[in-house]
Amino acid sequence: MSSDNDYAPSPTEWVRNAVEKIGSSGTTEVAGWNGMGVVLMTMRGAKSGKIRKVPVMRVEHDGVYAAVASLGGAPKNPVWYYNLKADPTVQLQDGETTREYVAREIEGEEYELWWKRSVAAYPDYADYQKKTDRVIPIFLLEPAR
Repeated sequence: MSSDNDYAPSPTEWVRNAVEKIGSSGTTEVAGWNGMGVVLMTMRGAKSGKIRKVPVMRVEHDGVYAAVASLGGAPKNPVWYYNLKADPTVQLQDGETTREYVAREIEGEEYELWWKRSVAAYPDYADYQKKTDRVIPIFLLEPAR
């Protein structure tokens, strides 16, 4: 994607700490949340152009991942939502494996299916949806061809 010179650590402490743990250990297995796994998305910042790294809950099915833009049920989308909208190419690390993926926002029946999978993987998503009037966006991350 680019060199580490372009990397801008998150201003959010828990994100920064998780990214550092993953980077120093080489695996996402050290940075779960409430006993559940995460994957690490690396993307380009929409405004800054800097490399951004964000852990999200691990929601995977048949080699495709879901990135749920919940922000804990906040009334707005997380900043990374806009990064993926601007440039859908991401690197995704799951465990020790890193591959390139292309993100696309989903809706309709596809959304309903992946929402169920997301809540099954991380039940707190259901509570987050109750906290906000927005429909929490989901991106599918599909392997780049």
